[in-house]
This record gives sequence, structure tokens and C-alpha cells, in this order.
Amino acid sequence: MHFILIIGVLLAVIFGPSWWVRRVMARYSEPADRYPGTGGELVNHLARQLKIPDLGVERTEQGDHYDPEAKVVRLTDDKYDGRSLTAITVAAHEVGHALQDREGYKPLRWRSSLVRATHRLERLGAWMMVGAPVLGLVTRAPHLSLLAILGGVLSIGSSIPVHLVTLPTEFDASFKRALPIMRERILNPVDQPHAKRILTAAALTYVAASLMALLNFARWAALLRRF
Repeated sequence: MHFILIIGVLLAVIFGPSWWVRRVMARYSEPADRYPGTGGELVNHLARQLKIPDLGVERTEQGDHYDPEAKVVRLTDDKYDGRSLTAITVAAHEVGHALQDREGYKPLRWRSSLVRATHRLERLGAWMMVGAPVLGLVTRAPHLSLLAILGGVLSIGSSIPVHLVTLPTEFDASFKRALPIMRERILNPVDQPHAKRILTAAALTYVAASLMALLNFARWAALLRRF
């Protein structure tokens, strides 16, 4: 009974934020014509107003994000073309990242560097995990296979620092940058508490991703202990 309760709590902690994020985003996607401009138009408008002349905006199928290397906000179609409270709030959040970039916000720079490094490590780790049994058979040295698996598990865990840096970056973009801008320039007064809820949801997207990364690392680490 205790085991079932623990599993239930873990599932709620890990998947609860993702469920809540989807619910909030969907709720404020209606009415679809809440504001006169689209999310894509808002990015261009704020780029002019906030004097970020090199900021661009593009469509994407990879999820809403800001690319600090290309200096581009990328929005999914529903945000790029959308006029809902969700669309303009998410667009403003991504412009918050552009402001961080312009001002040299260190956690954003750290995250960009860590993402590049961990991407390579994760690819290497995946090959090590796949090749570990073959290495053991070819060399007939089980300890080499175990070392390869250990290296693979550690490379999987390398994403955890990225998530730890991401959390303060997201909250700063939401509440220290996007929300004040929206209150001053965009929002209907009645929408202010709702926009804050959407920005909280945007930040919690990365909380959920962090929890999943920790769970994945713990799962592989537990498997390694059996060897």
C-alpha cells in the first residue's frame, strides 16, 4: 500500500506540472481574437519599442523558444498567428529572453553554453550505452563494458545542470521582464492575473522537464547498481 502511495505521489509530482501547463494554455487560448495583434506581430512591435533592432520572429514546429545565436523568437503556428491571451503572453515571454540576451544575462549565456556541450555528451553517451555489450564481448573484459555504461549514465545526467540553470532564466524572463512590459503596454487590466498564470505555466514547463531528467537519470543509475 505504501509503495502504491509513493508511486502515486511521484507520478503526480512529475506529470502534474505538465498537465497543469496544458490546461492553462488551452483555457486562455479562447477567445481566439482577444487582442488586435498576433503573437508574431507583437514580437515585431516589442522589438521596435524596446530597441532590439536585430530581433526576428519565425514559425516553428519545435516549440516556442528564443534562439540566442540567430537572435530569433520562434513561435508555433497557434502563437504566431494567434490573438488569444495565451498567444501574446507566450510571445512576450520569448521577447523577455531576447532582453536577457541583449543585457548579457549570465544564466542565459550559461544555459546556451551548457546546451551545446551536453548535446555532444548525450550523443556520445548514447553510443557508449549501445556499444557497451559489444565492447564486453569483443574484449572479453566485463569491466570495460561496465565503464562504458557508467560513462553513458553520467552523460545522461549531464542535462541536469542545464535544467538547473534554465529555471531561474525562465522565471526571470516571465516575471521580471515579460509581465512588467505587458502590464505597461499590452494587457487589458482584467487579464493581468490570467497572464501571470500563463507565465507561471510557461516557467513550469521547464520544471516538468527537470523532473523528467532527474527521473531518467535515477532510472539508469538504479539499473547500473545491479551490475
